[in-house]
Amino acid sequence: MSDDLQVYDVIIIGGGPAGLTAAIAVADAGARTALVARRAPYADNRTTALLGASTDLLERLDVWRRCADKAAQLKTMRLVDDTGRLIRAPEVRFSAEEIGRAQFGFNIDNRSLVAALEHRAGELSALTRFDDEAATILPDDAAVSLTTRQGRSLSARLVVGADGRNSLSREAAGIEVVSRALGQSALTFNITHTRPHKNVSTEFHTEHGPCVFVPLAGNRSSVVWVSTPKEAERLMALGDDEMSVAAERQSHSILGRVEVEPGRHVFPLAIERPRQFAKNRIALVGESAHVLPPIGAQGLNMGLRDAADIAAIAGEAIGRGEDPGSPLVLSRYQAARRPDVSSRTWAIDIANRSLLSDFVGMQTMRAAGLHMIGSIGPLRRIAMREGLAPSWRR
Repeated sequence: MSDDLQVYDVIIIGGGPAGLTAAIAVADAGARTALVARRAPYADNRTTALLGASTDLLERLDVWRRCADKAAQLKTMRLVDDTGRLIRAPEVRFSAEEIGRAQFGFNIDNRSLVAALEHRAGELSALTRFDDEAATILPDDAAVSLTTRQGRSLSARLVVGADGRNSLSREAAGIEVVSRALGQSALTFNITHTRPHKNVSTEFHTEHGPCVFVPLAGNRSSVVWVSTPKEAERLMALGDDEMSVAAERQSHSILGRVEVEPGRHVFPLAIERPRQFAKNRIALVGESAHVLPPIGAQGLNMGLRDAADIAAIAGEAIGRGEDPGSPLVLSRYQAARRPDVSSRTWAIDIANRSLLSDFVGMQTMRAAGLHMIGSIGPLRRIAMREGLAPSWRR
């Protein structure tokens, strides 16, 4: 226990990929930074597709070289209508070469990514790490006071909340959340297969949601299988041999014989968005700021853009002698994040609703839209570039 107050420019709460990135970026921007997060081995075998500017950011922060050898390139993305409906969309294929890129991005296991972020965070003299959790967060006009579970007292002019869906930071800021359950669940697992994936990610669209096979290093892929909650629990309960057969059948054997690796996770899907992204000296990043279904690999990529934006805005404010937690500075963060999060949330929600709809008119519009994207070169290239990052970002 300690009654000594430790004062910083910025405190980051939360040690997931978005929180670690925010801490590194804020410290790299010149702020005296504290990170409050438990240091624990990442127990999850889930993976993340890092698109476009995400790896550029990690390179700039000297993180990417530490984990790049664990990642697989994503050079081509296929969308396949596997609904079996009368009106189906044609297959759409996106190639990174068409927009002058070697790849759209990389797929990497979260364990390797977090380890690289942790290693880099430990090297920064401007970043102090507390292997602890926030117990109380109290904002006032001049600063935010924070007490940890181990009794440390910290203070900063700005707190960055990266503490997930049940965010204590968001609650302390008094920010309300708009949430909607989707009636779907996602089952995630990894597989080995006998045929090479050739760096092609294939997304099968079923009546209950997408099932995507994303390349990993070697003859391995990660799978995100979205379905009804009941079906997800049934698949979760299958033995490894039965699950391997089910995954191979769902993939239409494009990867040859499939073998499921140990470790599966199932979680309900929802869309959540706060009414504000910053308030009362607290800015939100990652899942405290937005929760989306795993469609289009947007979730963590948006979280990394959150981290980049708050670091740039807070760093510039401190460099100019401004208060980084003032309403004026927080309004800049709000203005930077709202268009990105709102547009991505809307696009993913519409894509998901159109896939699930039994209305023939909606199915026809979806099929026509995908046909236009697949057959009209300029439109397809716009879709690819916008999928990587919003065009209005600098």
